[in-house]
Amino acid sequence: MASRGWWDRDADAYQAEHGAFLGDVDFVWCPEGLREADARLLGDVRGRRVLELGCGAAAAGRWLAREGARVVALDLSAGMLRHAVAAADRSGVRVPLVQADALTLPFPDAAFDTVCTAFGAVPFVSDSAAVMREVFRVLRPGGRWVFSVTHPMRWIFLDDPGEGGLVAVHSYFDRRPYVEHDAHGVPTYVEQHRTLGDRIREIVGAGFVLRDLIEPEWPEGHEQIWGQWSPLRGRLFPGTAIFVADKPNDDA
Repeated sequence: MASRGWWDRDADAYQAEHGAFLGDVDFVWCPEGLREADARLLGDVRGRRVLELGCGAAAAGRWLAREGARVVALDLSAGMLRHAVAAADRSGVRVPLVQADALTLPFPDAAFDTVCTAFGAVPFVSDSAAVMREVFRVLRPGGRWVFSVTHPMRWIFLDDPGEGGLVAVHSYFDRRPYVEHDAHGVPTYVEQHRTLGDRIREIVGAGFVLRDLIEPEWPEGHEQIWGQWSPLRGRLFPGTAIFVADKPNDDA
């Protein structure tokens, strides 16, 4: 699979570039720097069974564990999970790690109170609606599903943090994936595009109730560039969309 291979190969470089920003025990929702410690999109997690989906190095999972949650952190990439083990050794905060595909979660129905991910899994599978259905399955009635992705309007622009990234060049409605290939034409990186309406239909179609859509504003004094995220672009249009949804109670 292109996504697993790419993340395995890129894990060291990704952590070298972004590890300090993400921390070892912290929950950062997006390059804008919105933290769960401030946003509290998951609510009170003490004693809650939480699945961090597409966890990467599992910094968010360790933060949740420190907050009193019972956490499982899952990722497709062995390379990223290797960094999760190293960060657990550094911090002394450990959570169970699982290598698995978000399309076939290895958990029984209603196993978790909360599922969350910051830029994990959802953008990297062609059938993201199936991910929504799997999350719905493993959540208990009344459970919460929160995920962040690149804001869909960013698809219009080039991945350029400078002035070149301020000019619209792609159709927002072109849902063909972004694909990188190796010298032999084999896909090495694939990222999917969905409009805001597509995402909402996926969420509602799986059975969830959408509670909120957060578009974090670029904070004053935040000058760090992360890929195509930059102060220049961030002050003009959103770079991240965070969806907050609940699974209805059986008696609702």
